[in-house]
Amino acid sequence: MATPMVDKGRFPPTLWRALRDAGLEPAKILRAAGLASTLHLDASAAFSTAQLFAVWKAVETLADDAALAPRLLRAADLSGHQPAFIAALYAADFRDGIGRIERFKRMGACEVFRAEESAGRWTIAKDWPFATEPEPAVSVDLSFIFLLELGRRGSGRRITPARVEYRRAGPAAPELEDHYGAPILFGSARNAMTFDLDDLAAPFPGHSPEFLDLVTPGLAAAFAEIQDSDDITERVKAVLKRSLASGRPEIAYVARELAMSERTLQRRITAEATTFRALLSDARRELSQQLLGDSALQIDEVTYLLGYQDTTSFYRAFRDWAGVSPGEWRAGIASRSEAPNALH
Repeated sequence: MATPMVDKGRFPPTLWRALRDAGLEPAKILRAAGLASTLHLDASAAFSTAQLFAVWKAVETLADDAALAPRLLRAADLSGHQPAFIAALYAADFRDGIGRIERFKRMGACEVFRAEESAGRWTIAKDWPFATEPEPAVSVDLSFIFLLELGRRGSGRRITPARVEYRRAGPAAPELEDHYGAPILFGSARNAMTFDLDDLAAPFPGHSPEFLDLVTPGLAAAFAEIQDSDDITERVKAVLKRSLASGRPEIAYVARELAMSERTLQRRITAEATTFRALLSDARRELSQQLLGDSALQIDEVTYLLGYQDTTSFYRAFRDWAGVSPGEWRAGIASRSEAPNALH
């Protein structure tokens, strides 16, 4: 069951840091948007569509830079990307990576990405169901630039869109057009970006240890677990924890990662009196505990990193494991010295 859409979204801490690194102070932005100047200090703060638009309009006014989005991308490279972006780099290909970003947006944002495929091309359009005014330009630019960057970094080649459509009037800053490497059609009926299907199928080389420290301490620790153990169940769970967010928990993938045939892996799992499904559940249970111990991660981000389709599924599974909700578990961590043993 999909999580119901509500007019509530977040402004990620990583984005506040990028704005600061780009020379824009969060407190000043918030004041210009008519909001409390300390909201950027609260990672759980929720914003309505109108409030998010007010923030972006304040950013545009203060920056006075038509090429602000590429500058913010460069700042994010220095200050750190969202866990969802990092995790999407481990997807199977560009289409898969975009799909995981879209799923993450569906879980915790009031914006929507809609995809359509026609005549050998694939288009993703951006919309805000609760908006009463056009989306600010820098917000549109950032969304598309980060999606494009995902494809370029994940595939290792300079993917260019076939076409970019903007509702707003032009012209665009030359730096923005150069970044896309594609024509921008202004005055369109939608904000959308179109790719050739061949580019969408561009494979991502796969996970790399260099990315692990960029995610979160809890996730990095989970990824570092006993790969060399003789215990096949622990080796399987270690691979699963590393691959959950990229959507590759199939037994065939795990077998390839462990350099054995699927039949051999299945036989060894059975010899240890368990099943692949049980190990997948165990991996999610153990990783959920590690991730919830990182207070910088929101519940929807934890849901994404565990590979669930929606927060409802994660909440249901976590209650089955722990008898409490993820939020209740997190709230009790500080007061429970025995927290690591509380899930069983």
